[in-house]
Amino acid sequence: MGDPLLHRTGRMLSEGSDNPLGATATPDGVNFAVYSRNARELYLLLFDRPDGEPTDVIRIEGCTRFIRHVFVHGILPGQLYGFKARGDYDPAQGLRFNENKLLADPYARAFTGPFKNVDNLLLSYDPGSPGRDLVPDSRDNTPVVPKCIVTEDRFDWQGVPSPGLPLDRLLIYETHAKGFTADPASGVAHPGSYLGFIEKIPYLQSLGINAVELLPVQAHYTEDFLLAKGLTNYWGYNTAGFFAVETTYGTGRAPGCEVDEFKTLVRELHRAGIEVILDVVYNHSCEGSELGPTMSLRGLDNTAYYALTGPTHQLRRHYMNTTGCGNALDLSSPPALRLVMDSLRYWVEIMQVDGFRFDLASVLAREDGRYRISSSFFDAVSQDPVLCRVKLIAEPWDLGTYEVGNFPVDWSEWNGRFRDTVRRFVKGDPGQLPDLGRRLTGSADLYGDDGRSAFNSVNFVTCHDGFTLNDLVSYNGKHNDANLEGNRDGTDDNASWNGGAEGETSDEGVLALRRRLAKNHACCLILAEGTPMILSGDECLRSQAGNNNAYCQDNPSGWFRWEDVTRNADFLEFFRKLIALTRRYPILQRRKFLLGADLDADGIPDIDWFGPDLARPAWGDPEARTLAYRLAGSEDGTGGNAYQLFVILNADWRAQSVRLPEPPEGAQWRRVIDTALPAGEDFAEAGAELPIDPPGSYIASPRSTVVLVALPGGI
Repeated sequence: MGDPLLHRTGRMLSEGSDNPLGATATPDGVNFAVYSRNARELYLLLFDRPDGEPTDVIRIEGCTRFIRHVFVHGILPGQLYGFKARGDYDPAQGLRFNENKLLADPYARAFTGPFKNVDNLLLSYDPGSPGRDLVPDSRDNTPVVPKCIVTEDRFDWQGVPSPGLPLDRLLIYETHAKGFTADPASGVAHPGSYLGFIEKIPYLQSLGINAVELLPVQAHYTEDFLLAKGLTNYWGYNTAGFFAVETTYGTGRAPGCEVDEFKTLVRELHRAGIEVILDVVYNHSCEGSELGPTMSLRGLDNTAYYALTGPTHQLRRHYMNTTGCGNALDLSSPPALRLVMDSLRYWVEIMQVDGFRFDLASVLAREDGRYRISSSFFDAVSQDPVLCRVKLIAEPWDLGTYEVGNFPVDWSEWNGRFRDTVRRFVKGDPGQLPDLGRRLTGSADLYGDDGRSAFNSVNFVTCHDGFTLNDLVSYNGKHNDANLEGNRDGTDDNASWNGGAEGETSDEGVLALRRRLAKNHACCLILAEGTPMILSGDECLRSQAGNNNAYCQDNPSGWFRWEDVTRNADFLEFFRKLIALTRRYPILQRRKFLLGADLDADGIPDIDWFGPDLARPAWGDPEARTLAYRLAGSEDGTGGNAYQLFVILNADWRAQSVRLPEPPEGAQWRRVIDTALPAGEDFAEAGAELPIDPPGSYIASPRSTVVLVALPGGI
């Protein structure tokens, strides 16, 4: 049998260029460039059909600074292609070349479909051998591997610019590009797609959202163990292509159509004044550990992209696993760093997104196994003229480190301390007042000593990873049986409380208490200084039946349920009014830390802290569960004069009589919010706030939040 990688093509070739990397279409043809320092030979394969044999096998002769390049004349956008690499298979030295495996271009903009490990053909090693990954697999997987698609960047943006919102004006809505409309009750023309999402933009506008944070939309891979159980990697934190748009969220009308469909979604969100933040996963790839599939980076140049390790420093068989996903990219390596930086710039310049939330971001700054604020990655981002102007949000932890508050000055962070403290306080845990005060005022203890502001704290109570808001107040423990892992997956540290019954109940008292607790959480989130982030569906009490790790639930359990919008319309209306309140009173959207946020400060121009008796709060009393504070604003959102807000947070199971400070001269305290009141009475319409009578005190019901306003001259 002849050599399957013999050069064979009738096309006109020239050496091409090493820049840019990837497949670049021109009027005369396509330039291909890919990094591979250690391969002996690299081949470009062209295809007419996704499942067909290659029409051309082209040995790439050009090589500049270890970038292999060739220009193929006469081919057009839409051309299908892949690579094969010939070299040593020596896992102990980190080399895993296998010429039988078709490899994806790390810079591919689109694929013909999702990757599937049919008959283990994605494995570069022989799964049946005694040494497992030490013996290469000789089977050819070309027919079953999705092909890369040459794309072009042209798109009609119709002159629609990004809203360009400052960070202190953002209200982020974390959602899933498919799950937001996959429910048949969504009523959209293309459920579960980028185009279907567009039809629900008016809903986001009506809520007051001005930024969406999309769970990963880069092409991803579902692990074999999930497929074997009939499940899928729904969240998508397992990237197969750092430039490619996830194929299955497109309409499938034509190969690669998802690229323009995603651009259309971005354009229409921008037209509506809504920014787009992508949740991105650059800490690891879908290729997993040494026993994982070979799809791209591993087969092109394993040592250039991954952080490798072994029993001695000479051996490089294994992968650093600070991500818990089998491998970690090594961003101290120039080819890996360039891949990530080029990918980020592509999503900003070509796809026109407004920022990124980086999954397990501390991994990206690990060098020599340690988190370093002076890392190559942070330095590269801060000096990049494209990336330095977009929103950068870190998930500031990984398997081995918790770096909340320790990111560079131009980064914001998911504030896990805010989540934990608010949950414990609303639940009624003792000793929460001091930390609650810090979290509500922007976490200056975390972000105030390095030039950052309150709005570098992305505040959240719930996110995709964990309980929904409804489940947070409905379950004492996780119920993850649907994940088929014996309820062992997902965290056991939820700081949740079911209100007296576990899960679904018909007890009206329990249901009313749960709604009150949910409103209390919402008030803490939306009224606090910082950038609030809402989990999609929390505004209408979406439930996952107690599953706090629904990463594999691509079904109604994991989707936004549109019937909840009607079923829980009263709670949705509360959320809308709460968001609108922050627009009316700018003191609730401060760019800088509140003057006087220090818990022991006196003579405060912006905020005063109180206990129920108007004395200082009992910060040191672990049994104190009631905190009040007064905010002083200079102008309300309607152009009115100075005003004051008085907020009472009562997490006690007993009612508290709270003395009120003297309102401004000529004003009186009026009630805006009382979460203990029935729906319809719990939130007064603007201009219809009720005066407090008698005026000197307010009875805060058990486990309730109260907001009062005082305006000179009344309402």
